[in-house]
Amino acid sequence: MGRTRPDGYVMISIISERYNIHPQTLRLYEREGLLVPARTGGNTRLYGPMEIRKLEMILVLTRDLGVNLAGVEVVLNLQKEMEKLELEFGELLVMIRQGLLDRRIGIDRDKALVKAQTRQLQRIK
Repeated sequence: MGRTRPDGYVMISIISERYNIHPQTLRLYEREGLLVPARTGGNTRLYGPMEIRKLEMILVLTRDLGVNLAGVEVVLNLQKEMEKLELEFGELLVMIRQGLLDRRIGIDRDKALVKAQTRQLQRIK
């Protein structure tokens, strides 16, 4: 059987070998909610690119920085919250740019008969 699947997912044994980590440790990370691998129809754990990146972060935090699992959970939650805020900030920035563009060309969307959805602005190079 091949080492990796065509879809980029790998089994727990491959991850265990690649990162020199015991499979039980990976199962512990799953029980703690730090990793959530995909499953096959036969319930085999499959780790995709996102879970592998998350595992690499967990290993850096635990092995290199000495952070315990509770601390790892806090760091992962903060990272997720930052990604959410970055998306919200991006959406706000699009709205501001659209408002500035509207003002520049004299559009008042509040007084328009038909309310059009704002479109994503594209940066002109």
